[in-house]
Amino acid sequence: MKYGTIKQKRLPPEKTEERKAEVRAAFKNMVEKAAGYGAKVIVLAGDVFDSDRPLKKDKEFFYSVVKNNPDIDFLYLRGNHDNLESYSEDLDNLKTFTNEWSGYSYGNVEFYGLETAAENYSSMYSSLKLDPAKINIVILHGQKSDSVGKDKINIAKLKNKNIDYLALGHIHSVNFGRIDERGVYAYPGCLEGRGFDETGAKGFILVDTEDGKINAGFVENSVRKTDEFTVDISAGAEKGVATDILKRDLIAGYMSYGYYYVQNYGYTTAKAYQLVLDNLVNNAVIIQQSKKELAGDYKSKVYVDDVKVLTAGDVEALENGAEMLSLIASDNDIAAYTAKKVGETGYRSCGLRKERLRFDRP
Repeated sequence: MKYGTIKQKRLPPEKTEERKAEVRAAFKNMVEKAAGYGAKVIVLAGDVFDSDRPLKKDKEFFYSVVKNNPDIDFLYLRGNHDNLESYSEDLDNLKTFTNEWSGYSYGNVEFYGLETAAENYSSMYSSLKLDPAKINIVILHGQKSDSVGKDKINIAKLKNKNIDYLALGHIHSVNFGRIDERGVYAYPGCLEGRGFDETGAKGFILVDTEDGKINAGFVENSVRKTDEFTVDISAGAEKGVATDILKRDLIAGYMSYGYYYVQNYGYTTAKAYQLVLDNLVNNAVIIQQSKKELAGDYKSKVYVDDVKVLTAGDVEALENGAEMLSLIASDNDIAAYTAKKVGETGYRSCGLRKERLRFDRP
Protein backbone atom coordinates (compact mmCIF):
# COMPACT_ATOMS: atom_id res chain seq x y z
CA MET A 1 0.00 0.00 0.00
CA LYS A 2 2.69 2.45 1.05
CA TYR A 3 0.50 4.78 3.10
CA GLY A 4 1.78 8.29 3.58
CA THR A 5 3.75 8.82 0.37
CA ILE A 6 2.76 10.39 -2.94
CA LYS A 7 5.44 10.46 -5.66
CA GLN A 8 3.90 13.37 -7.57
CA LYS A 9 6.16 15.83 -5.80
CA ARG A 10 4.98 19.01 -7.53
CA LEU A 11 1.36 18.73 -6.50
CA PRO A 12 0.11 21.62 -4.33
CA PRO A 13 -0.34 20.73 -0.65
CA GLU A 14 -4.11 20.32 -0.88
CA LYS A 15 -3.79 17.94 -3.84
CA THR A 16 -1.09 15.97 -2.07
CA GLU A 17 -3.40 15.46 0.89
CA GLU A 18 -6.22 14.51 -1.47
CA ARG A 19 -4.06 11.84 -3.13
CA LYS A 20 -2.94 10.48 0.25
CA ALA A 21 -6.58 10.21 1.27
CA GLU A 22 -7.28 8.30 -1.95
CA VAL A 23 -4.48 5.84 -1.16
CA ARG A 24 -6.14 5.18 2.19
CA ALA A 25 -9.54 4.91 0.50
CA ALA A 26 -8.17 2.32 -1.94
CA PHE A 27 -7.29 0.06 1.01
CA LYS A 28 -10.73 0.45 2.55
CA ASN A 29 -12.38 -0.20 -0.81
CA MET A 30 -10.35 -3.38 -1.24
CA VAL A 31 -11.41 -4.68 2.16
CA GLU A 32 -15.06 -3.90 1.43
CA LYS A 33 -14.86 -5.71 -1.90
CA ALA A 34 -13.11 -8.66 -0.28
CA ALA A 35 -15.86 -8.87 2.34
CA GLY A 36 -18.41 -8.81 -0.45
CA TYR A 37 -16.69 -11.77 -2.06
CA GLY A 38 -16.85 -13.63 1.24
CA ALA A 39 -13.08 -13.56 1.83
CA LYS A 40 -11.87 -15.04 5.11
CA VAL A 41 -8.23 -13.92 4.83
CA ILE A 42 -6.51 -10.83 3.39
CA VAL A 43 -2.77 -11.21 2.74
CA LEU A 44 -0.63 -8.08 3.03
CA ALA A 45 2.75 -9.06 1.59
CA GLY A 46 4.81 -6.11 2.82
CA ASP A 47 5.18 -2.35 2.50
CA VAL A 48 1.79 -1.49 3.93
CA PHE A 49 3.56 1.69 5.01
CA ASP A 50 6.32 3.51 3.17
CA SER A 51 8.26 4.11 6.34
CA ASP A 52 9.16 2.41 9.62
CA ARG A 53 7.67 5.48 11.28
CA PRO A 54 4.40 6.13 9.43
CA LEU A 55 2.15 9.06 10.17
CA LYS A 56 -0.18 8.58 13.11
CA LYS A 57 -3.30 9.11 10.99
CA ASP A 58 -2.14 6.46 8.50
CA LYS A 59 -1.61 3.90 11.26
CA GLU A 60 -4.90 4.76 12.93
CA PHE A 61 -6.74 4.42 9.63
CA PHE A 62 -5.14 1.05 8.91
CA TYR A 63 -5.94 -0.36 12.35
CA SER A 64 -9.48 1.01 12.24
CA VAL A 65 -10.18 -0.85 8.99
CA VAL A 66 -8.78 -4.08 10.43
CA LYS A 67 -10.74 -3.63 13.66
CA ASN A 68 -13.98 -2.92 11.80
CA ASN A 69 -13.74 -6.19 9.86
CA PRO A 70 -13.48 -8.83 12.59
CA ASP A 71 -14.71 -11.61 10.29
CA ILE A 72 -11.58 -11.29 8.13
CA ASP A 73 -8.08 -12.22 9.25
CA PHE A 74 -5.33 -9.89 8.01
CA LEU A 75 -1.99 -11.64 7.53
CA TYR A 76 0.61 -8.85 7.60
CA LEU A 77 4.17 -9.66 6.56
CA ARG A 78 6.48 -6.66 6.67
CA GLY A 79 8.52 -5.60 3.64
CA ASN A 80 11.70 -3.63 3.05
CA HIS A 81 10.00 -0.28 3.67
CA ASP A 82 8.18 -1.15 6.89
CA ASN A 83 10.45 -3.90 8.25
CA LEU A 84 10.94 -2.11 11.56
CA GLU A 85 7.29 -1.21 11.98
CA SER A 86 6.04 -2.06 15.47
CA TYR A 87 2.44 -3.13 15.82
CA SER A 88 0.75 -0.59 18.05
CA GLU A 89 -2.52 -2.48 18.48
CA ASP A 90 -3.06 -6.09 19.49
CA LEU A 91 -6.00 -7.22 17.35
CA ASP A 92 -7.24 -10.80 17.24
CA ASN A 93 -7.67 -10.68 13.45
CA LEU A 94 -4.25 -9.13 12.69
CA LYS A 95 -1.73 -11.95 12.26
CA THR A 96 1.97 -11.25 11.79
CA PHE A 97 5.23 -13.02 10.91
CA THR A 98 8.88 -13.05 11.98
CA ASN A 99 12.20 -13.95 10.37
CA GLU A 100 11.42 -17.65 10.85
CA TRP A 101 8.78 -19.66 8.99
CA SER A 102 5.41 -19.58 10.76
CA GLY A 103 1.92 -20.39 9.65
CA TYR A 104 -1.84 -20.11 10.12
CA SER A 105 -4.39 -22.80 9.29
CA TYR A 106 -7.86 -22.34 7.83
CA GLY A 107 -9.34 -25.76 7.28
CA ASN A 108 -7.40 -27.45 4.52
CA VAL A 109 -5.56 -24.23 3.62
CA GLU A 110 -2.22 -23.38 5.22
CA PHE A 111 -0.57 -19.95 5.08
CA TYR A 112 3.19 -19.78 5.69
CA GLY A 113 5.29 -16.65 5.75
CA LEU A 114 8.77 -15.39 6.59
CA GLU A 115 10.23 -11.89 6.73
CA THR A 116 13.55 -11.98 4.91
CA ALA A 117 16.70 -10.69 6.56
CA ALA A 118 20.46 -11.03 6.19
CA GLU A 119 20.51 -14.07 8.48
CA ASN A 120 17.87 -16.07 6.59
CA TYR A 121 17.82 -15.17 2.89
CA SER A 122 20.04 -18.15 2.02
CA SER A 123 18.63 -20.73 4.42
CA MET A 124 14.94 -19.93 3.99
CA TYR A 125 14.58 -22.17 0.95
CA SER A 126 15.87 -25.34 2.57
CA SER A 127 14.01 -24.68 5.84
CA LEU A 128 10.57 -24.48 4.22
CA LYS A 129 8.63 -27.68 4.88
CA LEU A 130 5.03 -28.02 3.64
CA ASP A 131 2.43 -30.77 3.85
CA PRO A 132 1.72 -32.00 0.29
CA ALA A 133 -1.85 -32.95 1.33
CA LYS A 134 -2.71 -29.31 2.15
CA ILE A 135 -3.38 -26.28 -0.01
CA ASN A 136 -0.22 -24.30 0.73
CA ILE A 137 -0.06 -20.54 0.33
CA VAL A 138 3.38 -19.01 0.99
CA ILE A 139 3.91 -15.28 1.62
CA LEU A 140 7.20 -13.50 0.88
CA HIS A 141 8.41 -10.01 0.05
CA GLY A 142 11.12 -9.30 -2.50
CA GLN A 143 12.12 -9.02 -6.13
CA LYS A 144 11.94 -12.13 -8.30
CA SER A 145 15.54 -13.10 -9.04
CA ASP A 146 17.82 -15.85 -10.29
CA SER A 147 20.06 -15.39 -7.27
CA VAL A 148 19.66 -15.17 -3.51
CA GLY A 149 20.24 -12.05 -1.48
CA LYS A 150 18.63 -9.15 0.31
CA ASP A 151 15.10 -8.45 -0.97
CA LYS A 152 15.46 -11.21 -3.58
CA ILE A 153 13.19 -14.21 -4.16
CA ASN A 154 14.70 -17.06 -6.16
CA ILE A 155 11.66 -18.77 -7.70
CA ALA A 156 13.73 -21.72 -8.93
CA LYS A 157 14.67 -22.61 -5.36
CA LEU A 158 10.98 -22.84 -4.46
CA LYS A 159 10.25 -25.55 -7.02
CA ASN A 160 8.96 -28.90 -5.74
CA LYS A 161 8.22 -27.43 -2.31
CA ASN A 162 4.48 -28.25 -2.47
CA ILE A 163 3.58 -24.59 -2.90
CA ASP A 164 0.17 -24.02 -4.49
CA TYR A 165 0.26 -20.23 -4.45
CA LEU A 166 3.14 -17.86 -3.69
CA ALA A 167 1.84 -14.43 -2.62
CA LEU A 168 4.59 -11.90 -3.29
CA GLY A 169 4.99 -8.25 -2.46
CA HIS A 170 7.53 -5.64 -3.60
CA ILE A 171 6.88 -4.58 -7.21
CA HIS A 172 4.05 -2.17 -7.96
CA SER A 173 2.53 -3.84 -11.02
CA VAL A 174 0.48 -7.02 -11.22
CA ASN A 175 2.46 -10.03 -12.41
CA PHE A 176 1.71 -13.76 -12.59
CA GLY A 177 4.01 -16.71 -13.22
CA ARG A 178 4.47 -20.41 -12.62
CA ILE A 179 6.73 -22.00 -10.01
CA ASP A 180 6.37 -25.60 -11.16
CA GLU A 181 3.62 -27.94 -12.31
CA ARG A 182 1.80 -27.53 -9.01
CA GLY A 183 2.25 -23.92 -8.01
CA VAL A 184 1.99 -20.36 -9.28
CA TYR A 185 3.25 -17.03 -7.98
CA ALA A 186 1.75 -13.56 -8.22
CA TYR A 187 2.49 -9.96 -7.40
CA PRO A 188 -0.73 -7.95 -6.99
CA GLY A 189 1.10 -4.63 -7.37
CA CYS A 190 -0.04 -1.62 -5.37
CA LEU A 191 -3.70 -0.77 -4.75
CA GLU A 192 -3.27 2.81 -5.94
CA GLY A 193 -0.68 4.35 -8.26
CA ARG A 194 1.19 7.05 -6.33
CA GLY A 195 3.03 8.70 -9.21
CA PHE A 196 3.12 9.08 -12.98
CA ASP A 197 5.52 6.13 -13.19
CA GLU A 198 2.97 3.75 -11.65
CA THR A 199 0.71 3.39 -14.65
CA GLY A 200 -2.04 1.00 -15.63
CA ALA A 201 -4.65 -0.91 -13.67
CA LYS A 202 -4.10 -1.21 -9.91
CA GLY A 203 -5.90 -3.52 -7.55
CA PHE A 204 -5.66 -6.85 -5.78
CA ILE A 205 -5.73 -10.57 -6.52
CA LEU A 206 -8.73 -12.62 -5.46
CA VAL A 207 -7.80 -16.22 -4.67
CA ASP A 208 -10.44 -18.94 -4.41
CA THR A 209 -9.52 -22.31 -2.86
CA GLU A 210 -12.84 -24.07 -3.28
CA ASP A 211 -12.82 -27.61 -4.70
CA GLY A 212 -9.25 -28.00 -3.49
CA LYS A 213 -7.86 -25.88 -6.33
CA ILE A 214 -6.30 -22.46 -6.60
CA ASN A 215 -8.19 -20.01 -8.81
CA ALA A 216 -6.69 -16.53 -8.86
CA GLY A 217 -7.79 -13.42 -10.73
CA PHE A 218 -6.95 -9.72 -10.71
CA VAL A 219 -9.59 -7.26 -9.46
CA GLU A 220 -9.16 -3.59 -10.39
CA ASN A 221 -9.65 -1.36 -7.38
CA SER A 222 -7.85 2.01 -7.62
CA VAL A 223 -9.57 5.33 -6.94
CA ARG A 224 -7.64 6.87 -9.86
CA LYS A 225 -5.91 5.29 -12.81
CA THR A 226 -2.72 6.65 -14.33
CA ASP A 227 -2.38 6.05 -18.07
CA GLU A 228 0.42 6.92 -20.48
CA PHE A 229 -0.17 8.38 -23.94
CA THR A 230 2.11 9.69 -26.66
CA VAL A 231 0.92 12.96 -28.18
CA ASP A 232 2.62 14.32 -31.29
CA ILE A 233 2.85 18.09 -30.97
CA SER A 234 5.19 18.62 -33.90
CA ALA A 235 2.30 19.91 -36.03
CA GLY A 236 2.73 23.23 -34.27
CA ALA A 237 5.87 23.83 -36.30
CA GLU A 238 3.65 24.28 -39.35
CA LYS A 239 2.29 27.39 -37.69
CA GLY A 240 5.76 28.77 -37.15
CA VAL A 241 6.01 28.02 -33.45
CA ALA A 242 9.70 27.70 -32.69
CA THR A 243 9.42 27.34 -28.93
CA ASP A 244 8.70 24.43 -26.62
CA ILE A 245 5.22 23.66 -25.44
CA LEU A 246 5.98 22.21 -22.05
CA LYS A 247 4.54 18.91 -20.88
CA ARG A 248 3.38 20.50 -17.65
CA ASP A 249 1.37 23.06 -19.63
CA LEU A 250 -0.40 20.28 -21.52
CA ILE A 251 -1.19 18.48 -18.27
CA ALA A 252 -2.27 21.71 -16.58
CA GLY A 253 -4.56 22.50 -19.50
CA TYR A 254 -6.08 19.02 -19.39
CA MET A 255 -6.69 19.21 -15.64
CA SER A 256 -8.05 22.77 -15.98
CA TYR A 257 -10.58 22.26 -18.78
CA GLY A 258 -9.74 19.25 -20.97
CA TYR A 259 -11.03 16.79 -18.39
CA TYR A 260 -14.31 18.76 -18.28
CA TYR A 261 -14.82 18.05 -21.98
CA VAL A 262 -14.25 14.34 -21.36
CA GLN A 263 -16.78 14.25 -18.54
CA ASN A 264 -19.48 16.46 -20.05
CA TYR A 265 -19.13 16.45 -23.83
CA GLY A 266 -18.10 12.89 -24.61
CA TYR A 267 -14.55 13.79 -25.68
CA THR A 268 -11.99 11.02 -25.69
CA THR A 269 -8.84 11.71 -23.68
CA ALA A 270 -6.84 12.05 -26.90
CA LYS A 271 -9.34 14.54 -28.34
CA ALA A 272 -9.29 16.59 -25.14
CA TYR A 273 -5.49 16.73 -25.23
CA GLN A 274 -5.64 17.79 -28.87
CA LEU A 275 -7.94 20.64 -27.86
CA VAL A 276 -5.49 21.76 -25.18
CA LEU A 277 -2.59 21.42 -27.62
CA ASP A 278 -4.33 23.53 -30.28
CA ASN A 279 -4.96 26.25 -27.71
CA LEU A 280 -1.34 26.21 -26.57
CA VAL A 281 -0.04 26.33 -30.15
CA ASN A 282 -2.35 29.23 -31.01
CA ASN A 283 -1.22 31.00 -27.87
CA ALA A 284 2.43 30.50 -28.84
CA VAL A 285 1.74 31.90 -32.30
CA ILE A 286 0.11 35.00 -30.77
CA ILE A 287 3.04 35.54 -28.42
CA GLN A 288 5.59 35.19 -31.21
CA GLN A 289 3.64 37.62 -33.38
CA SER A 290 3.52 40.04 -30.47
CA LYS A 291 7.28 39.72 -30.09
CA LYS A 292 7.79 40.60 -33.76
CA GLU A 293 5.50 43.60 -33.57
CA LEU A 294 7.03 44.70 -30.30
CA ALA A 295 10.49 44.45 -31.80
CA GLY A 296 9.28 46.70 -34.61
CA ASP A 297 7.88 49.20 -32.12
CA TYR A 298 11.23 49.31 -30.38
CA LYS A 299 13.23 49.59 -33.55
CA SER A 300 13.42 53.36 -33.27
CA LYS A 301 15.21 52.88 -29.95
CA VAL A 302 17.85 50.71 -31.57
CA TYR A 303 18.52 52.70 -34.72
CA VAL A 304 18.75 56.44 -35.35
CA ASP A 305 19.25 57.19 -39.04
CA ASP A 306 20.26 53.55 -39.51
CA VAL A 307 22.96 53.89 -36.87
CA LYS A 308 22.88 51.54 -33.86
CA VAL A 309 22.48 53.22 -30.49
CA LEU A 310 23.16 50.10 -28.43
CA THR A 311 25.80 49.92 -25.74
CA ALA A 312 29.08 48.15 -26.33
CA GLY A 313 27.79 45.30 -24.14
CA ASP A 314 24.62 45.03 -26.25
CA VAL A 315 26.63 44.85 -29.44
CA GLU A 316 28.81 42.11 -27.99
CA ALA A 317 25.72 40.18 -26.88
CA LEU A 318 24.18 40.45 -30.35
CA GLU A 319 27.37 39.22 -31.96
CA ASN A 320 27.29 36.24 -29.58
CA GLY A 321 23.81 35.26 -30.73
CA ALA A 322 21.45 37.18 -28.46
CA GLU A 323 18.09 38.17 -29.94
CA MET A 324 17.55 41.88 -30.35
CA LEU A 325 14.24 41.76 -28.53
CA SER A 326 15.89 40.35 -25.43
CA LEU A 327 18.02 43.48 -25.19
CA ILE A 328 15.25 46.01 -25.64
CA ALA A 329 12.13 44.45 -24.11
CA SER A 330 11.61 42.66 -20.83
CA ASP A 331 9.31 39.69 -20.32
CA ASN A 332 6.89 42.02 -18.58
CA ASP A 333 6.90 44.32 -21.62
CA ILE A 334 6.06 41.39 -23.89
CA ALA A 335 3.35 40.07 -21.55
CA ALA A 336 1.75 43.50 -21.24
CA TYR A 337 1.82 44.02 -24.99
CA THR A 338 0.26 40.61 -25.64
CA ALA A 339 -2.39 41.13 -22.97
CA LYS A 340 -3.36 44.45 -24.49
CA LYS A 341 -3.92 42.77 -27.86
CA VAL A 342 -5.62 39.51 -26.93
CA GLY A 343 -6.12 39.38 -23.15
CA GLU A 344 -4.35 37.16 -20.68
CA THR A 345 -3.82 33.68 -22.10
CA GLY A 346 -2.84 31.90 -18.92
CA TYR A 347 -0.17 29.74 -20.58
CA ARG A 348 3.54 30.10 -21.08
CA SER A 349 5.22 28.58 -24.12
CA CYS A 350 8.89 28.10 -24.65
CA GLY A 351 10.04 25.16 -27.91
CA LEU A 352 8.32 22.43 -29.59
CA ARG A 353 9.10 18.77 -29.45
CA LYS A 354 7.47 15.37 -29.05
CA GLU A 355 6.79 14.50 -25.42
CA ARG A 356 5.67 11.31 -23.69
CA LEU A 357 2.78 12.25 -21.46
CA ARG A 358 1.55 10.75 -18.23
CA PHE A 359 -1.61 12.04 -16.61
CA ASP A 360 -3.85 11.15 -13.71
CA ARG A 361 -7.56 10.64 -14.04
CA PRO A 362 -10.28 9.07 -11.90
